[in-house]
Amino acid sequence: MGSTIAGFGHYVPEQRVTNPEIEARLGLEPGWILRRTGIEERRYAAPGQALTDLAVPAAEMALQAAGIDRDAIALTLLATSTPDHPLPPSAPLLAHRLGLGNSGGIDLAGACAGFLYALTLADGFARTHGVPVLVVAANILSRRINPSERGSSILFADAAGAVVLVPAREPGTGVRGAKLATDGSAYGLIQITGGGSRRPFAPGMPLEDTQMTITDGRAVFTRAVELMSGAARDALAKARCAIGDVDWLVPHQANGRIVAAVARQLAVPNEKVLTSFSGYGNSSAATIPLTLSLASAQGKIAAGQSLLMCAAGAGLTGGAVVYRL
Repeated sequence: MGSTIAGFGHYVPEQRVTNPEIEARLGLEPGWILRRTGIEERRYAAPGQALTDLAVPAAEMALQAAGIDRDAIALTLLATSTPDHPLPPSAPLLAHRLGLGNSGGIDLAGACAGFLYALTLADGFARTHGVPVLVVAANILSRRINPSERGSSILFADAAGAVVLVPAREPGTGVRGAKLATDGSAYGLIQITGGGSRRPFAPGMPLEDTQMTITDGRAVFTRAVELMSGAARDALAKARCAIGDVDWLVPHQANGRIVAAVARQLAVPNEKVLTSFSGYGNSSAATIPLTLSLASAQGKIAAGQSLLMCAAGAGLTGGAVVYRL
């Protein structure tokens, strides 16, 4: 038994934040952000929106596309770095709001690679138990960036993406090869230093210690490209699949330079790379399912296609998955 994606979904907030707004605030020359990142605009959540307010409509879209009984969903996996509250996890609330009365639920904090970890777990659960699984990746990173720090301000955004995995009897469907990887030697490259057990919240803690910081942008670029391309090669080898057999490369939409570098490393032509960073920025774990859902709506995704997805983010945590629809 294999698995397949029966439905895609996504949601992005209404507020568009353009490059000129950020460039003016940071004192950058016009066009600097686009030249460096390929990003033209990004979306920010409204003040009253919480993480599950983004996740619910994305999941609703995927569930409606899948057309299955909601009582059949046996597991809800939510990949996020920005839950509604530090405790409890947000997945039970998400499942409740969606009316998934028979579903288990758990959050996964895998940073930018969170969706791939969730997808791998969902595939195994769907195959083993013969039940549908909902996977949602969502983030509100606009509330975690330091608005005065160039590295994070120009990149990060808010969005949600979702897929519904269902068991499939067609041979060779679902995850055909996966490589999950970490590099803890780069643990401090992308971080929020305050608020954890190492540095608990305390009176007088500077606000910037609770916001995201990128300590070395060049190192992030180099390490991310190496991890993503290396994991992709390993996943292809495990799937006994050549790069020419892949219909679409779907990398984490970190920025245009990283996406282009990974595609070059893997010798994938531009016309076989799915992207969304130009209009939606970097929403961490949400970028891959967001990109898939947008491509599905455009008629680019079809049964029988093979997808190569890869990601790397804070931790460093990363990986790659070869998935056949």
